[in-house]
Amino acid sequence: MMWCPKVYALAALACGVIASLSTCEANKTTETLSPSDAQFCHGGLEVMYPEVDIRDCTIIPARLREKISKEWGPPKMKMATAKKRKYALMMVDPDAPSRRNPIRSYWRHWLIADIEGPELRSGNIKGSVLSEYARPTPPQHSGLHRYQFMLFEQPEDQTLSLSKEEMASLGQVKVTAHEKRRRVLRWVSCLEKKPGNWEPQAFIGRFGLGQPVASVQFLTQSYKD
Repeated sequence: MMWCPKVYALAALACGVIASLSTCEANKTTETLSPSDAQFCHGGLEVMYPEVDIRDCTIIPARLREKISKEWGPPKMKMATAKKRKYALMMVDPDAPSRRNPIRSYWRHWLIADIEGPELRSGNIKGSVLSEYARPTPPQHSGLHRYQFMLFEQPEDQTLSLSKEEMASLGQVKVTAHEKRRRVLRWVSCLEKKPGNWEPQAFIGRFGLGQPVASVQFLTQSYKD
């Protein structure tokens, strides 16, 4: 049976669409939030980047990963139910340098105190920046990282600050002798030489922040993967 060129073209187009759909389905299968990751978000805190508004726990699409790592600055933060009081905001990566090997867990990416409730409601926070915003830059081949935002009610009688040791540290060191020998990632080997023992729970306890009133997270990985 003879096929005309138009039929060949339509067949090729159909194959392309099917292949594209198959790829999308594969990506959905491999990048699905676990139940624990999905349950992390609560309280109505919003994280707003130029092309993505994060209200629920989510995975950043591949097409936006380079932008969030290289182009976009601090996101706007908003919570419509914020009270007329002060808040503290913390952004951490519990999966540094990887979720399988989190020897620098809770890497500090952003820390702000003295955020006024009206600022949160409007999405234009100021406050006192204790740690400048650091873009999410997960190492290549380290898989998905969680970037967690936690909002705390700040006690009226507390002035939050970082000690000199905390200012020099970003992640909690948990390097075992075996891990030091392996030095699987060059990134890890470099970090082992730098101070890094910040413990967010100790910071929370020192200032009586209690449990976060709202939290949200997104997952992303290296745009080069």
